[in-house]
Amino acid sequence: MSVVSEVSPIIVLNGEDNVAVARRPVKAGDPLPGGLRAAVDIASGHKVALRAIAEGQPVLKYGQVIGTASRRIEPGEHVHLHNLAMQESHADHHFASDARETPLLPQAERRTFMGYARADGQVGTRNYIGIVSSVNCSATVSRAIADHFNNKGGLDGFPNVDGVVALTHGQGCAVSVKTEGYEVLTRTLSGYARHPNFGAILMIGLGCETNQISLITDKYGLTEGPLLRTMTIQDLGGTRRTVEEAASIIREMLPTVNAAERTEQPLSGLKLALECGGSDGYSGISANPALGYASDLLVRHGGTTCLAETPEIYGAEHLLTRRAVTPAVAEKLMARIEWWRGYTARHGAELNNNPSHGNKAGGLTTILEKSLGAVAKGGTMPLEAVYEYAETIDKPGFVFMDTPGYDPVAVTGQIAGGCNMLVFTTGRGSVSGWKPVPTIKVATNTEMFDRMKEDMDINCGGIVTGEETIEESGQRMFDFILDVASGKQTLSEIYDYGDNEFVPWQIGAIT
Repeated sequence: MSVVSEVSPIIVLNGEDNVAVARRPVKAGDPLPGGLRAAVDIASGHKVALRAIAEGQPVLKYGQVIGTASRRIEPGEHVHLHNLAMQESHADHHFASDARETPLLPQAERRTFMGYARADGQVGTRNYIGIVSSVNCSATVSRAIADHFNNKGGLDGFPNVDGVVALTHGQGCAVSVKTEGYEVLTRTLSGYARHPNFGAILMIGLGCETNQISLITDKYGLTEGPLLRTMTIQDLGGTRRTVEEAASIIREMLPTVNAAERTEQPLSGLKLALECGGSDGYSGISANPALGYASDLLVRHGGTTCLAETPEIYGAEHLLTRRAVTPAVAEKLMARIEWWRGYTARHGAELNNNPSHGNKAGGLTTILEKSLGAVAKGGTMPLEAVYEYAETIDKPGFVFMDTPGYDPVAVTGQIAGGCNMLVFTTGRGSVSGWKPVPTIKVATNTEMFDRMKEDMDINCGGIVTGEETIEESGQRMFDFILDVASGKQTLSEIYDYGDNEFVPWQIGAIT
């Protein structure tokens, strides 16, 4: 997509489109390209009709259908919830029709970063100690232990340890071990226990819960040793004794974890989670395609990037199935889409429950429109694999993970799969962090970036104003990713955010 002239008040994304996006607020009567005039006031990021659209006719943006006109729409009219309706997605799917090999750069031209080489071959971008709760009943104890080290001097003298992270959640009991929900939870906890951004792990249970620690360690091959310890509160005699014993164990771990050093590592050691939240009408125009360009660069240098949020690719999945390296990969993606159709139907919901209130206020109208912008984060590289939630990502290149669209749950799954970096694009202003993974937050527009400078790491608003190209912004983002992977702190790290975003996906009945 080329950058439109700065003087134009609207952005036309594709020659086939019958709507454009307001680059800035447009007043009723303002002239528009093509001899049009705005029929009403149109907020920045919102859509304006380029020509008449009859009732029931498709509305096109990005050259794709984003819905149908619920009544006749006149040229220059605001196009949004009052005249644009959702329709079921019926896109043509061509499995692996654009399949090709990933165009890797020659080895000598590939960039590197400074990371922590782990014994299992993974590479960390941070060096934390993790406390994994098997059940909500051990959450309070886990947080008390982390607080001792993070806020009461427990890490004094260990400058190379980034902190102690308590991974607490609301699950772990009142669920059958034979259910899909139990499988997802244990897969998530084991993924964090193996994560390369942890130099050591302590797993804590209550003792009587359904989700026994031994079941997790046995199933996923987690071997107890000096840097992986387990305990239960009931066996140790209560909360105070558990806190004391846990603190003693972590003090034993600290010298070894602190001794880890950053060394030069290939980008094959990077797994980047691609995420967006609090999206607006500019997300698919600026930050998301810029991240897609950075994703392509990382993949060409030998790295891995992971797109997620299955409900937020609905209506755009045909753009991914074409890029699948084999028909089987495309079929797995479509199988997850069908699972979501059934899942939402069983719960009296629909995939178009998304976009959210804030998305709509920012100019997005249907999930089809949102999905087309969201998929732009995935760039143009071949789709190498599709993973279920929290499955270990074991293939390099561009991949997809099935997750909900809810950001904390989605990112938790990507991190459990092994992602050690995260780029999070936002148009409304999301402020989350995800320990132990550094979170780079990217603004889609300059107005929000200026208003929330203490939370936004990168501004892509120059793409909207015509001051920067997608390629320039994407290259800038790629360079920043490597800097952060090598130790540069993001704003969420500087302000110590990220202790509350560990949210494993909860599926099924609680009994």
